[in-house]
Amino acid sequence: MARVLVTGMSGAGKTTVLDELHRRGYFTVDTDYDGWELPDGTWDEPRMDELLASNENLIVSGTVDNQGRFYDRFDHVVLLSAPLAVLLQRVARRANPYGRTPEQRAEIAEYVRTVEPRLRRGATTELDGRRDVSELADTLEKLVRATN
Repeated sequence: MARVLVTGMSGAGKTTVLDELHRRGYFTVDTDYDGWELPDGTWDEPRMDELLASNENLIVSGTVDNQGRFYDRFDHVVLLSAPLAVLLQRVARRANPYGRTPEQRAEIAEYVRTVEPRLRRGATTELDGRRDVSELADTLEKLVRATN
């Protein structure tokens, strides 16, 4: 197995593909939930250190300012990307309320312009988030198996 980070913009499909991988029996952690992020929007570093130190087989998702500090502890950093129009369409209809206000939508557009290129530079693999979730999960499973 392997440690994999799935990252990308809001609406790229991180939670959806993690849910599918969890359904397939993988240990997954979506850092958007359960207190992984501190109020400043960064990961709780001691908690992330402990998670990575105690699990060799893990798929994590998230996009935070300090995630790069952990890249060397992941076997794969996978960027899920999609065009801005797709991201905005998805955030408008999902359960998570982020992305519904004009200000948040403008923030997402700015992040696509400024943050996504940094994520791309740090990624070991980029996947098109418009692909069917089962195809994305299959591709991530292949990465995990190839690491063994």
